[in-house]
This record gives sequence, structure tokens and C-alpha cells, in this order.
Amino acid sequence: MATSTAAVLSPPSVAGLRLAPSPRRAASLRSTASTTRRSVAARAAFEPSVVISLSTGLSLGLGRFVFFNFQRENVAKQVPEQNGKTHFEAGDVRAKEFAGILKSNDPVGFNIVDVLAWGSIGHIVAYYILATTSNGYDPTFFSG
Repeated sequence: MATSTAAVLSPPSVAGLRLAPSPRRAASLRSTASTTRRSVAARAAFEPSVVISLSTGLSLGLGRFVFFNFQRENVAKQVPEQNGKTHFEAGDVRAKEFAGILKSNDPVGFNIVDVLAWGSIGHIVAYYILATTSNGYDPTFFSG
């Protein structure tokens, strides 16, 4: 097994993010005939598309059927007032909220703003679930 000194003394070459095997190591790997190869792949604990879909659907359902009235009551309390009158009642015609974007055919008025807000909350929860289950997080760590 003859290797040139230039190949032995040359710095290792880079192939992608891993160092390429040196010529000396490649020659020794070829000499061992009983080399076994194992396939190692990173796998998520859950199927990501299923987790994201279920979490987003659950979030939209909670927003529409559970928290909708609570949310609308709190938004109604937050109308800005000055001297006991809203800005629109005081004569500022540009203070009226543009209602065109808030129109929907939903019986209770669940509109595009609600869908985007609750959908993003569902996505945040889903990515939290995927991140914590994929890195070995044990939720029973805090109990006990």
C-alpha cells in the first residue's frame, strides 16, 4: 500500500459541511472488507403537518366557539373617549372604523382578522410542540 507523501501531508479538503476523508483513511477503509453501514436519519416525534393542522384547527375552533364573545366584549370596552364622547361622536368623521374588512358571512361575525389571529396562535403552539418533542424535552420534569 503505497501512498505519496504529498497526499499524506496535504490539509484535509472540505466537502460540504463535513471534512472529506483523507487519502490515508480512505485507503484503510478500503482494506477492511467487513465495513458495515448504518443509516441514521433524524426523525420528528410527531408528523409535523398533522400537528400543525390539528393545532391550527383547534385554535380556530376555540377562538370561534369559546373565546369569541369574551374577545368582542373586551374590544367594545376599548373605544377611545374624550370628555365622555367618542372621537366620532365629537365630530371627527375619520375616526369611524372602516367596517368593510370586518364583514363576513359568519353568523356571529368571525372575520378575516380573527382567522389570521387565531390561526397564527395555532401555528405558534404547533411549532412549540414540535420543537419540544423533537429535542427530548420531558414535560414531567417539573412535576414531582
